[in-house]
Amino acid sequence: MAEDGDSPMTEQADQAYRQQVRAWLAKQAAEYVESRQYGEAELVRRSKAWVRLKQASGYSGIDAPAGVGGGGGTPSQAAIFAEEEDRYHVPSFTGIRIGFNMAMAALREHGTEAQYREFGRLTYGGDIAWCQLFSEPAAGSDLAALRTKAVRDGDHWVLNGQKVWSSWAHHADWGILIARTDPKVPKHQGLSFFVVDMRSPGIEVRPIRQITGDSEFNETFLTDVVVPDAHRVGAEGAGWRVCMTVLASERNMSRRVGGEEARADSVVALVRKAAASGAIGDSALRERLCDHYVREQGLKHFGDRLREADGNDAHLASTVPLTKLIYASLMQQTNALLMDLDEYAGLFSEAHPDQDDTFHRYLWSAAMRIAGGADEVLRDQLAQRALGMPAGVRADKGVPFDQLPY
Repeated sequence: MAEDGDSPMTEQADQAYRQQVRAWLAKQAAEYVESRQYGEAELVRRSKAWVRLKQASGYSGIDAPAGVGGGGGTPSQAAIFAEEEDRYHVPSFTGIRIGFNMAMAALREHGTEAQYREFGRLTYGGDIAWCQLFSEPAAGSDLAALRTKAVRDGDHWVLNGQKVWSSWAHHADWGILIARTDPKVPKHQGLSFFVVDMRSPGIEVRPIRQITGDSEFNETFLTDVVVPDAHRVGAEGAGWRVCMTVLASERNMSRRVGGEEARADSVVALVRKAAASGAIGDSALRERLCDHYVREQGLKHFGDRLREADGNDAHLASTVPLTKLIYASLMQQTNALLMDLDEYAGLFSEAHPDQDDTFHRYLWSAAMRIAGGADEVLRDQLAQRALGMPAGVRADKGVPFDQLPY
């Protein structure tokens, strides 16, 4: 039966599209299934090659216009392809997702037609990958406190400052960046948004070693980096609005991070594999699996509602942080469950190369509670924007940035 708002013809068309996608993936994905045997450079290469293959068949940027390199399809078709693609471990490093879901969101909503067309074709064509240059050592959750400066020099800007937690910046071709262009106004008003060529002179990327042993995060230093004004996105001083568009897209995107291994049926399969002793029959374990399934289905249907609303439901849009808040918690709890079932084996994955690296995923999942907005920040946003609760007292409200004590 079609759900409210869906016609039988629409549902039938979506089912036909899903079968088409399944057939295409069954034929094409096997060659690209991700392997842990190759390193970062090969992952980047294969990720871009997979995007190019998808674009050739109309599956890259499915709901973006064909004129910008997309597939010219519908949001429903994009969601269907994403669900089916998640069943395969195809390569898709973070720089690809940042491009599709964050850089393109900024350019679609706030960029010029020429910017959207130029970078859309490069991004959806698999030619470039992106990084996000937002957070700074003194501006994390309070992002508007950032100190990276952009000073205008004719038809160019000169950037100086430091960014941190720049995921995969060492393999990025372009970055989305927010910088302070006017310190004489309150901190949220004096910001501008740019796209930056990561090969520009003056950009230095330094890896940060994480608790997992990986170095996906980086520090990025900018010294007299020249950026054309043509690469400013949105009006001068209106960078905060662009930034909010990006963060909303990032939080909605985050439920797909972790992909296939976070789906309920995949979790059950992993539990069966880890619980050969018969633990799957334990009522407490079944209760935890049911809880996972309920949350997963809730997120799925909430995402469907957001997509169908398409910005027409202001109250629903204000609850977008729920997606990131619930998914990040669910991902960590799922990996904690698998750790419990693996017992000590999860700590010694190198001795069992045939097993999934549960311990590695468990450590990494903690980062999702911070990336894209810490839990506390998201709860505060929900309290104010969705529930209408009063905002906390802010000593910096209305105060020019250059008069603040920090």
